[in-house]
Amino acid sequence: MPVSAESAVGHDELAVLKLLALEGGLEGDVKISCSHLADRLNASNQTASRRLQRLESAGLLGRDTVSDGQWVAITDDGERTLHAEYEDYRRIFEANSEIELDGIITSGMGEGRHYISLPGYQRQFEDRLGYEPFPGTLNVDLHDDSVRRRSAIGSLEPVPIDGWEDDDRTYGPAVCYSATIETADGERYDTAHIIAPERTHHDEDQLEVIAPDKLREELGLEDDDHVVVYVGDRQ
Repeated sequence: MPVSAESAVGHDELAVLKLLALEGGLEGDVKISCSHLADRLNASNQTASRRLQRLESAGLLGRDTVSDGQWVAITDDGERTLHAEYEDYRRIFEANSEIELDGIITSGMGEGRHYISLPGYQRQFEDRLGYEPFPGTLNVDLHDDSVRRRSAIGSLEPVPIDGWEDDDRTYGPAVCYSATIETADGERYDTAHIIAPERTHHDEDQLEVIAPDKLREELGLEDDDHVVVYVGDRQ
């Protein structure tokens, strides 16, 4: 969930978002009145209106007020928030807690090689992940449906990588999640992790994957090849 949404909405607002999705708010604009929403929530019109305002302020909902009600539509951020809620419940009721993300291989800017090789990170990778990563990342551009599902990763238990500093600068913390890479030919690589800055909502359409081996060579991957990344523990 975006940082602004975390501070603006709670369980009551998420209940409204779910109701609007059930009314068709994910498919496009739906017309709704505060009185109708209040009846569904067993709350006052003022309460219903405040919850809609908070959802709009958080960027989870778009609204257009007209004389006899309002047209509302759930935004992309709102849909990602609902996906995250769904994944929480899926983890409760289903044994397999993996999140499936698909995309294509792309070339990065080479920054991953530099940061992965820094000693303050390397020591933690070896201690907490159990291996020394190949100095570089496998970059995956996610398809649109996987961009929406990506927010569900926040429901998984991460491996924390602490921030640290040297004489020149401070380096921020990161989080890692266990991952399996599967190619279009069905070949799999299990000892991998996705890595991301601990607090970021940028580049949600991309994954960076680290592993003990150079994954492009290990799996015979080239730019634009399709892969599926299974994030989480396979049971």
